[in-house]
Amino acid sequence: MIVSANQPYFFPYPGFFYKTHRSDVFVILDDVQFPRGTTWTTRNRFKNHQGSLWMTLPVKKKGLGLQKINAVRICHDGRWGKKHLESLRNAYAKAPYFKDHLNFLEELFSTKFEKLIDLNLKIIGYLMKHLQIETKITLSSELEIKAKGDNLLIEICRRLEASQFLVQSAARKHFDADRFKKAGIRLTDVKPPSPVYPQLWGSFIPNLSALDLVFNCGSKAHDIMIAG
Repeated sequence: MIVSANQPYFFPYPGFFYKTHRSDVFVILDDVQFPRGTTWTTRNRFKNHQGSLWMTLPVKKKGLGLQKINAVRICHDGRWGKKHLESLRNAYAKAPYFKDHLNFLEELFSTKFEKLIDLNLKIIGYLMKHLQIETKITLSSELEIKAKGDNLLIEICRRLEASQFLVQSAARKHFDADRFKKAGIRLTDVKPPSPVYPQLWGSFIPNLSALDLVFNCGSKAHDIMIAG
């Protein structure tokens, strides 16, 4: 059994889904601390005529102290939903497969999700479908494990009877390999490829949201993602 884990990113990049594809079970860490400062759980990059198009989801933080990700609520002040949808329309109107996903985007940005986790899970599930990934998804909160750091990941592996835990090569230094080894779990490095594919708007920009890949490549997105 191969397990990997990640926080629930907002419109994740292809590497997120490559790691999911390589796993038997992918655990979404929804009950860990919501990161302070800039975080991929609330922002990601797309592409328009100016280059990188950053999109941020406003959430409620003031006066709430430390929050778990699954407790974070979305702020619905202003017209950010309409603005995000219009930004994507303007950026991708000429992408070959944009219209195939327009209904989803319209529904997504018109729905007033109360919590960040619900919106991000909706996005992740949709992108998994269109990237043809059938890996089982489990929320860490469903496992009800009271641990942190490496101990949390080790207990997740034990609960799921996993013999391997995938870690991205760049993050390997943050893990205590000996601790995993003593628990009978092998840390396996994975280096997600950075796929190059046809994009709009000039020079190629790597590691944008996987939505950029889907808009531009349609059903070929899966093969491009895993081939790199």
